[in-house]
Amino acid sequence: MTPPLLRATDVSVAFGRGADRVRAVRGVSLAVEPGESVGIVGESGSGKSTLARVLVGLQRPDEGTVELRGRSVFEGEGAYPGALRRQVQMVFQDPYTSLNPRMSALDAVAESVAFHDRCTRAQARDRALALLGDMGIPPGDAVKKPRLLSGGQRQRVSVARALAAGPSVLVADEPTSAIDQSAQAQLLNLFNRLLRDGLAIVLISHNLAVIRYLSRRVHVMRDGEVVEEGETERIFGAPSHDYTRTLIASIPGREAAGTEVSPQPTTRDGNADRRIDLQAL
Repeated sequence: MTPPLLRATDVSVAFGRGADRVRAVRGVSLAVEPGESVGIVGESGSGKSTLARVLVGLQRPDEGTVELRGRSVFEGEGAYPGALRRQVQMVFQDPYTSLNPRMSALDAVAESVAFHDRCTRAQARDRALALLGDMGIPPGDAVKKPRLLSGGQRQRVSVARALAAGPSVLVADEPTSAIDQSAQAQLLNLFNRLLRDGLAIVLISHNLAVIRYLSRRVHVMRDGEVVEEGETERIFGAPSHDYTRTLIASIPGREAAGTEVSPQPTTRDGNADRRIDLQAL
């Protein structure tokens, strides 16, 4: 049996010592297949971001395992050894703080290209311009520094930099929280296109509307634990846990008139034209 593309099994993480010890993640398991979007939702402090850091190798779990195509990503003191490093990339919540303010968008992406591909500077810049173009960043904006770009543009630059590695999995931690509603819609449409191209996405968010639009499966976290998981439409249509029902009840009770993420948006699982409230929760 072929293992999942990315799999976490019984992952637990704790911080502090003695009476101050806090278990941020408790026995969480999930699996992601190629071209699939898995949503992780919960309130602030639920352990979502800690789990994201474990998945990309920035945080070693105290217990449990993370595997990429059946191989452990933690070996010795490091994570994602050798060629595995480029396979799982992260998009952080705040695009401004994740980008070097002294580097143009073009230079930031070209640096990533050069690191992963070991190519010449000219080749790296050509590849970076192409990636930025795919993200909707024209050459005139590509040469600007982050402070001169909009929030949505900065986030798309961050995505381009992550894609420069040629990853199989993108872990996006609250990618829509620091940008306005119009930029959110553009970013979600971009993610939808990347899914159709075969990229797998782990989407972490407290915004159930965003999770429902993009994710095929959902894991609901509370106090470091997954309290409910399953197919997105089942979770939203018939949640079984009281906490999930409370979260869903917080979404405005009607679909937002005029708020359309894209003309006839279609996800990989065939769900079409979802009009969603991007300001939910």
